[in-house]
Amino acid sequence: MTYQTSFSDLEYSHKKRLTRREVFLNEIEQTVPWIKLVALIEPAYPSSERRGRQSMPLASILRIHCMQNWSCFFDRQIEDALYEIESIRRFVAG
Repeated sequence: MTYQTSFSDLEYSHKKRLTRREVFLNEIEQTVPWIKLVALIEPAYPSSERRGRQSMPLASILRIHCMQNWSCFFDRQIEDALYEIESIRRFVAG
C-alpha cells in the first residue's frame, strides 16, 4: 500500500544518527526469521473470514508481542509507543 509522505516521515528519513533502539531493532530485523515464525503460528491465528472486526495481520501482531516483551511494556504502554515512537512503528510495519 502506498501513501503520501508526511512531514514526520521526511524528518525521520533525514536524521543524522541512529538511536540505540533503532540499532537494536535493525539487528533483530536481520536475525529473526520472521517468515518462518509467521508460517509456524498461522494455522492457529483466526482467519479474516469471520464477521465483525477484522484481525490485524499476523506479522504485525508477532512483532508487537516481541517488542512488548523486549521493552517490558504493558498493553497500554505498547499502544502509546506505537503512536509516539517512529522507530517502533516502522519495526512493526515490517
